[in-house]
Amino acid sequence: MRNVQERIIHAPAEIVGTLLNDFGGPDDRLWPSPPWPAAELDNGLEVGSRGGHDQIRYEVTEFEPGRRVRMSFDKSAGIDGYHELFVTPEGPDRCRLTHIVEGRTRGSAIFLWPAVVRWMHEAVVHDLLDNAELAATGRLAGAASTWSPWVKFLRRLKSMKPAPVRV
Repeated sequence: MRNVQERIIHAPAEIVGTLLNDFGGPDDRLWPSPPWPAAELDNGLEVGSRGGHDQIRYEVTEFEPGRRVRMSFDKSAGIDGYHELFVTPEGPDRCRLTHIVEGRTRGSAIFLWPAVVRWMHEAVVHDLLDNAELAATGRLAGAASTWSPWVKFLRRLKSMKPAPVRV
């Protein structure tokens, strides 16, 4: 499985790269939390740091400050692979921010990725790309990302908690 999301941002790569350097830390302006569960790394953004968001766990396996971070999934994720964020200069005042998930699903993830996880993943990454553009330029060139009816339904389903019943 391979999933690529990207956005051209009309700001220098160095500015977007500084945003990338704060991923998973207390000053993270990329990760859209709220409304999504926070992305956290136990030792900040450095190789060997472990963390994740919600039930997805990973470890930082590669980090080039201001350019790229790769996080390999923990075995519990059901994906043998990684996800990666990287910034590519496209000129002096323009860059591309790309997020890639690549791997092989196994176990229940074989069914969960196409039915649930892929859609939630794409929604959170689109929100992240909005955050990057807003933080780097102060505005969005296009309309803000919106969640599909399927993502809204899945989020509502996940937030439902059984109510205690008096016996």
